[in-house]
Amino acid sequence: MIIVLKPSAAESDAREILDRIAEAGLKPLHMPGVERTVIGALGDERRLGALHFESHPAVERVDEILAPYKAVSREMHPTDTVVSIGKVPVGGEGFAVFGGPCAVEGRDAFAMTARAVADGGAHGLRGGAFKPRTSPYSFQGLGLEGLEILRDVGRELGLPTITEVVEVADVDAVESHADAFQVGARNMQNFRLLTALGQASRPVILKRGMAASVEDLLMAAEYILSEGNQNVIFCERGIRTFEKGTRNTLDLSAVCQLKAKSHLPVLVDPSHGTGVRAYVTPMAFAAAACGADGILVEVHHDPKRALSDGAQSLFPEQFTDLVTRLRPFVAAAGRHL
Repeated sequence: MIIVLKPSAAESDAREILDRIAEAGLKPLHMPGVERTVIGALGDERRLGALHFESHPAVERVDEILAPYKAVSREMHPTDTVVSIGKVPVGGEGFAVFGGPCAVEGRDAFAMTARAVADGGAHGLRGGAFKPRTSPYSFQGLGLEGLEILRDVGRELGLPTITEVVEVADVDAVESHADAFQVGARNMQNFRLLTALGQASRPVILKRGMAASVEDLLMAAEYILSEGNQNVIFCERGIRTFEKGTRNTLDLSAVCQLKAKSHLPVLVDPSHGTGVRAYVTPMAFAAAACGADGILVEVHHDPKRALSDGAQSLFPEQFTDLVTRLRPFVAAAGRHL
């Protein structure tokens, strides 16, 4: 339910309504605006109806939220949300670029790639310390050691860091070392993990599952926001289709859908979305053109020796070229790097 207050409503009116919502065992959301205040109420619709806010003298109107995802919905929050990773805003007028290797493989190797990414124009670093892999024999990441390397190198370069969290037990460790959580495609519907991240303080980059619909992704985000963490960023990273020419099919129409249905920002991962190094740059351009708020790109100082995802990782000079050539696409979309 959305409760729109009259322009003449006082702060005391808003507080009274918020208190009544909370007393009914429902979740109140306070969204003061420039011209008027909007209050959201989440929970059992029968309890909401029994409060009869439409008759309150300070209330202009009461609207129902028709979408099954409430806090995520643009109905609840008409204006775009900007989520900051460290000091880097994702959303708004800027276009954010995050780069780095799929996995943190060691201190020297990660530092080498991170410096190249920083010199190439990235706003932040990506790198996995915990790596859920399809094969149990593949490199699974360095764990806590990888988190420490990520933290140290990020601080040295003055760049915020993003890393994947794969289970509830790792949330505290990741939160204390990185600036943002990444939820991978395999964990998009790990509802216990999403609930735990909703109680954390760091932003969450939520990747779309390999066989997930856009509505599945929106509902997954609802788990996080419903627990209190409003700093969620969607990431389109491709879905599984019958096409064999690419690792996944990068569904850029999902960016448009997410922007229309939700107020949360959207990143695109053209590396996982294609799985082919030669396709990453043009799909990054396309991501900027279709309205994405940024990109998440895999880069490695020596891709042929990478322990994971070498075939889709850019060489440092390719990343620099991507960022340079990306600028006119970003500008054409009315944004800036």
